[in-house]
Parts: sequence; structure tokens; C-alpha cells
Amino acid sequence: MAIAPDRVYPPRAGLGDAQLDFLVGLLDDRFRVPGTRIRFGLDPVIGLIPGLGDLLTGTASFVLVFAAWQRGAPRVTLARMVMNIGIDTVLGSVPIVGDIFDVAWKSNRRNYQLLTRISEQHSRQTWRDWLFMLAIVVTATAIVLAPIALVVWLIHLRG
Repeated sequence: MAIAPDRVYPPRAGLGDAQLDFLVGLLDDRFRVPGTRIRFGLDPVIGLIPGLGDLLTGTASFVLVFAAWQRGAPRVTLARMVMNIGIDTVLGSVPIVGDIFDVAWKSNRRNYQLLTRISEQHSRQTWRDWLFMLAIVVTATAIVLAPIALVVWLIHLRG
């Protein structure tokens, strides 16, 4: 059976802002601690499952990165979004303290704000994106080099 040549198929539509905002709300701020302004979502709750919880919510968070990619976000913004998820996943994996961190960090809300910003600014990156990436690179370098420097220093003291 041949497809009629005049038939036009709609382009693959990505998730709209309403669906993405719903996902973000579900993961980051759907519930409120009674008597406070503290909001949280399923991210810290599912994160209580050792090992698997943060992996699941981290994976769900990549829906926003995919949506940003589909919308033509600059690479530095995509990298910033991935870093937000990485920070959330790595630090969120620390038992109890990590779940408290998840309540405060809200990587999905941060990424949604980046996504709406690029939509409003027509995919322009800002100096804040580059500054954030620079801070991450400097911090990661310090984390790697600090133990090496400590070992070299200790060897030098013994020698």
C-alpha cells in the first residue's frame, strides 16, 4: 500500500511548556510542608530509595534537557542543565542529607527556568551560563587535584 504523495504528516511535536511544567512540579515542588513555605516533590521522596531513587529521578530530569535540545538551546545551556542534574544526582545520593539537598537545590525547576529563558531570548546564552560552567570546572579540578597535592605534600614531609 503506497502513501499518497500529497499527504502531509505533522512534524514530531515535543512536550509543550504545560507538560514540562507539570513534570517539574511533580519532581520538585508538588507538596508543601504544612505551616511552612518549604515545597518538595517526588525527587527527594523517591531519592530515599538507596541507589535506585536518584538514578530514576535523574533520568526523568533529562526530559527537560531533551526538550531544550529540540528547541535549539545553545550547547553551554545544555551543559549547564546536565550539570544541574549531575549535582542533584551525585549530592542527592548521600543518604538523608542528600534528600534535604534535593529539597533545596530543585535542579528541575532551575532547568525549566533555563528552558523558558532560552525560549524568551531566542536561544541566546548569557554570561551566567559561562560563569556557572567555569565554577563547575574549577570545583571539579580542585576536587581532583586536592588529594593529589595532599599525597605529594605528605610524601615530601616524610622524605
